[in-house]
Amino acid sequence: MIEDLLTVRRPAQYLGNEWNASKKDFDSCFLKVALGFPDLYEIGMSNLGLRIIYGILNNIIDVTCERFFAPEEDMEKVLRDSGQRLFSLETNRDLAEFDILGFSLGSELNYTNVLNLLELSGLALQSSQRDNLSPLIIAGGPCALNPEPMADFFDLFIIGEAEEAVVEFLDIYRKFKIDFKKGAISKELLLIELAKVEGVYVPSLYNAEYNQDAGLKSFSPKINGLPVRIKKRVVEDLDSVYFPCNWVTPYIQTIHDRITLEISRGCPNRCRFCQARTQYYPLRNRKKEKVISLAKQAYDSSGYEELSLAGLSVSDYPNIVSLVSELTDIFKEEAVNLSLPSLKAKSLLGNVSTLIAKIKKTGLTFAPEAGTRRLRRLISKDFSEEDFFLAVSEAYQAGYQHLKLYFLIGLPTENEEDLSGIINFAKEASELKRKITGGPAQINISINPLIPKPHTPLQWLKMDSIEKNKEKQSYLYSRNKDRRLKLNFHNFQMAHLEGVLSRGDRKLSKVIMTAHRKGAKFDAWSNYFSYLKWQEAFAEEGIDPQKYLDEKPISALLAWDFIDTGISKDMLAKEYNLALGNNSG
Repeated sequence: MIEDLLTVRRPAQYLGNEWNASKKDFDSCFLKVALGFPDLYEIGMSNLGLRIIYGILNNIIDVTCERFFAPEEDMEKVLRDSGQRLFSLETNRDLAEFDILGFSLGSELNYTNVLNLLELSGLALQSSQRDNLSPLIIAGGPCALNPEPMADFFDLFIIGEAEEAVVEFLDIYRKFKIDFKKGAISKELLLIELAKVEGVYVPSLYNAEYNQDAGLKSFSPKINGLPVRIKKRVVEDLDSVYFPCNWVTPYIQTIHDRITLEISRGCPNRCRFCQARTQYYPLRNRKKEKVISLAKQAYDSSGYEELSLAGLSVSDYPNIVSLVSELTDIFKEEAVNLSLPSLKAKSLLGNVSTLIAKIKKTGLTFAPEAGTRRLRRLISKDFSEEDFFLAVSEAYQAGYQHLKLYFLIGLPTENEEDLSGIINFAKEASELKRKITGGPAQINISINPLIPKPHTPLQWLKMDSIEKNKEKQSYLYSRNKDRRLKLNFHNFQMAHLEGVLSRGDRKLSKVIMTAHRKGAKFDAWSNYFSYLKWQEAFAEEGIDPQKYLDEKPISALLAWDFIDTGISKDMLAKEYNLALGNNSG
């Protein structure tokens, strides 16, 4: 294998043995788990959830947890040409030797990568084709909020936050492992036992029936005693939950090459398009003292020169200015940069010296989402233009040269005035700098088509077609006469596919399988993505993808309704009516 690594790009991503990586003895551990991220190492090692579960499992005495990622094309060719199977990073074991393979599903566009990884591991792709000698294949992550499109491939899903659920899951598996591996109990009986863990969903134990018009007719458990609805797991106390202070430090640069420290989960805002709020509901904050302690420990174990404070709405963290100031003072001698994700303008006002000026000047990012106040009100976006322009003025005075703004197109009731508002808003932000320094600022405008996601108030909304999005793109280009405003559009075909997969049902499993057989993989990467392969897959399976993107009646049974997120469907419907401008709710 060493000789093979000399022939591939960035071989260090396949070596393992990074600083702080687990070094447990494989053979002496009773339970063997491999965690996989269905994308490249540089993406997967930037995923905090994977790091958390990796640390939790390796802290259990009789469990070893190793990692695997999607190989680049040259490495995949080496594996296929040589007849080798995909291996874990820590001990280079074939993945088929593990008891459990766990996947983190962060994007629907990684679904074909999951199948490719199973194939490279020599494992059957469908759950029904894997017996007691194969590992259990499980998954969690944001995409598990609608697991149905991948139902054929996974033995079970953990819905919600997995820190506590995965330990309970392993406690049950441990009791039955020997009998299961000997064939003394069936796979179905093992899965029934595992389904007793709150948050665990086993697709094969539930029936889904469809109407002639392809809509879902009914969804129910096959066996008495199984929950009709799966309750999303939530960690109640963020201060007591595990955080990976012994930060595994890669040999190569990753997408987020820094310590990422969660200061909160959930969000106090109620943006009607946002699925992440539902995923991490309810809001919980880490105490400031705990954040500071974890930051010190993670730095001491890794030596990273950048610390990012993470959360859905970092600006709303209590005393965020005090926290940033204390961390800045603590790390100033080590020259550790502090970075924050998208901020609210109001959190910056009057705090430039303690907040902006002390944060690494890589530019400021804001997310107005819509170009007019009217549309922001309808999507319940908490964004003050007055605070924004005042904060931007102070940022320019503090030395910032450019901004990045995020907008959505395809929002309910959107019109040309709203689209023009995107350009007008960005131009005003640019011209503010002229008044302060004599020259306008560069504004990078990221424009994404709205994908009405499950478990949001917009889950019933029709998604704009590719053609309609292209029309809006042309209109925005025609309205932009300022070379300082740089428009960047997300790939509309990728967004269309993501919308279909996110709102899909079990029937899409066969489409995903066909797309995989046609060579679809790395669908989130523009240099790999082939819309044609997916079009062919839908056609061959006789499925019209547009049916998944059409407007749905509120009374319809949705593929993901069996998941209890803690936010009721009635509440979502009320918010949907308000988003449409129907004040009667």
